Amino acid sequence: MGVRSLKPVTPGSRFASRADFSELTTDKPEKSLTVALRKKGGRNNTGRITVRRRGGGHRRRYRIVDYKRDKFDVKGKVATIEYDPNRSAYISLIHYEDGEKRYILAPLDLPVGSQIISGEKVPLKVGNALKLFNIPTGLLVHNVEMVPGKGGQMVRSAGGYAQIMAHDNGFTTLKLPSGEIRLVSERCMATIGQVGNRTFEQIISGKAGRSRWLGKRPKVRGVVMNPVDHPHGGGEGKTSGGRHPVTPWGKPTKGFKTRKKNKKSNSMIIKRRK
Repeated sequence: MGVRSLKPVTPGSRFASRADFSELTTDKPEKSLTVALRKKGGRNNTGRITVRRRGGGHRRRYRIVDYKRDKFDVKGKVATIEYDPNRSAYISLIHYEDGEKRYILAPLDLPVGSQIISGEKVPLKVGNALKLFNIPTGLLVHNVEMVPGKGGQMVRSAGGYAQIMAHDNGFTTLKLPSGEIRLVSERCMATIGQVGNRTFEQIISGKAGRSRWLGKRPKVRGVVMNPVDHPHGGGEGKTSGGRHPVTPWGKPTKGFKTRKKNKKSNSMIIKRRK
């Protein structure tokens, strides 16, 4: 798990760095756990662009990852650690005693050959999955459910971890990577440990081409557009927009609250993210 710098043989490689992939043990995924992934270029079912600046990118297959960890009391063995083009974290292929294979998010310090298990009363070891009320305060967890049985939705990216702060009245207090402190039902599942590949954020792209490989198209500033394309556009010479920053559709972009959905969860948030 490290970062290697590229030799400056071209302008694009001068400041670039890449993962050394030293943790990975294979470059071929388990075929039965992959499905085709079709590109949409940011377009919805009517063909309109609803997510801008998407398109191109290398072809991928989607890896089916087990976020639920609902194979209780069956031991599994880490067979491989693999790259996943669909996320920043690595994934581990687990061979269970009954012959089933599943992918999980690869935790930090869980090498090939290690054993994992999910259940009510399983050891507090890295990679094991338990309900939150069985995990003591102070421990680091990842892949945390928000609704019991729905599967992990929080703390899934490379290097991420949440800390158990307290248990009270059927809820567990978690400190999330964003700095947010929130309550989650203690019946929710979580996996012990930190997500692996924590050096991911140190990787420097080095050139625009790598963003294109990832399916990211160029982003153009509003102030260099024409008035027909953006509220900041137009003007003789260079102008800075002449108004408070807005989206192409006129919505303020700094300090303007846009959160509408799921206000019920407000009571669960003890401290907002920084």
